[in-house]
Amino acid sequence: MARALYIHWPFCAKKCPYCDFNSHVRETVETNSWADALAADMRAEAQVASGETLTSIFFGGGTPSLMPPALVGQLLDQANALWGFDPDIEITLEANPSSVEAANFAALAGAGINRVSLGVQSLNDETLRWLGRLHGSQEALNALETAQRHFSRVSFDLIYALPSQTVADWESQLKRALGFGTSHMSLYQLTIEPGTRFATDVRRGVFNPLDDDEAAELFALTQSLTEAAGMPAYETSNHARAGEESRHNLSYWRYQDYAGIGPGAHGRRGGFATTRHKKPENYLKAVSERGHGISEQLMLRPRDQAAEALLMGLRLAEGVDLQQLSARFGLRIDDLVDQAKLLQYQTLQMITREGNRIAVAPSGRPLLDALLGEIVSDALVQA
Repeated sequence: MARALYIHWPFCAKKCPYCDFNSHVRETVETNSWADALAADMRAEAQVASGETLTSIFFGGGTPSLMPPALVGQLLDQANALWGFDPDIEITLEANPSSVEAANFAALAGAGINRVSLGVQSLNDETLRWLGRLHGSQEALNALETAQRHFSRVSFDLIYALPSQTVADWESQLKRALGFGTSHMSLYQLTIEPGTRFATDVRRGVFNPLDDDEAAELFALTQSLTEAAGMPAYETSNHARAGEESRHNLSYWRYQDYAGIGPGAHGRRGGFATTRHKKPENYLKAVSERGHGISEQLMLRPRDQAAEALLMGLRLAEGVDLQQLSARFGLRIDDLVDQAKLLQYQTLQMITREGNRIAVAPSGRPLLDALLGEIVSDALVQA
């Protein structure tokens, strides 16, 4: 049964050149149609995924801060009626730090949002323009200040490891950001995703991504500065003060069930992986005809689930408990991990192990993807 709910709002004012999320630009959005569709999709999901109170809700996108606050409130009221809310529920909404959207923060807080995640992305105006953002740095800082007045918990994103970015530049920017007083930050290295405009630019030689060694140096600096500031990485790209981790995202990384509604939303519950129709118009049509937006529902074998749980859980600083995974999925520990490779990387101090709990050490984090490919059992991912 799901204790976390994800709601996807697919619309943006502009498509950013680095973004491969399911986001769409439309001249007009018929709010009433979307209110009806999301409500129907939520009811359908609750029929198979309710039974326990929700501990977290996350409005993602797209740009959910473009949603009318009244619609946000309606969806939260319905979720409460269908699932019930944990007394300490975390309700997060992603927002662009524009003055227009910041003007809605008070109303969004009144609708029930208690945590906001701001897509600041950079404190440099030239970089913001290059990233295709519609806000300036001062506008973002004003929005951050407004958010801190209205929401009990505030996070913001920055993107680094940009082409030609220097250590001095990132150090100055990150130190400044750490002084803003938020309890959570998401710090992402720029990745060139297929199908994005940046991927086309790289292919055409418009710019070259930062060298891997230079990116690794910036990653190490990030870990050092955030650790010293009391905001260590609890996940590869996410940093928080103790107790301020994103509870919703932890449910993903700990491989717990969650319900997902809205265009392109993924869900995982009861051994099934669900995917909603991505294109907004197709989603609306599906909900109108079938009462839900699901385009695919796949039953996952225990081996598939175990592989995903390992790959997700080892992104966390806390790592995973192999005995718990073994019991949960009915597999031997030797079926989960390659013990010889595990010992090899322990010896190299890239993996730590305490009893049955394994975790990627700080020295292994820059090579996380390659490391996961080595230690996860071949039998698990190839079966």
